[in-house]
Amino acid sequence: MTPFGNRIRALRESRGVTLKAMAAELGVSAAYLSSLEHGYRGRPGPGLVLQICGYFNLGWDDAEELKRLADVSLPRVVIDTSGLSPEATEFVNLLGRRVRFLDRAAFRALKETLLESETEPSV
Repeated sequence: MTPFGNRIRALRESRGVTLKAMAAELGVSAAYLSSLEHGYRGRPGPGLVLQICGYFNLGWDDAEELKRLADVSLPRVVIDTSGLSPEATEFVNLLGRRVRFLDRAAFRALKETLLESETEPSV
């Protein structure tokens, strides 16, 4: 499940909305909406994200968060390491092989490290 799919499911369930009812209201199939929730489809387009925000009557901050989650919800990611160091290529390959075995604490630690590196100058 992607972060976007997880949030959509949580919104639906907290408001007692069925997948079928939401899909009909949005003009998409229940199968498509289910595949978005489960992460079997790529991220939704901005139009559908806006429709979902309207459907749930989300406030500005919640709508922005849903848009952000859609942006980071590609279920299949390709990382191009051409031109990077051998260490970078090794790290990305190792991460690709081991990501299934990481626990939440490891994800949090890696995410925190990566987010910190965005604000620091590259060396």
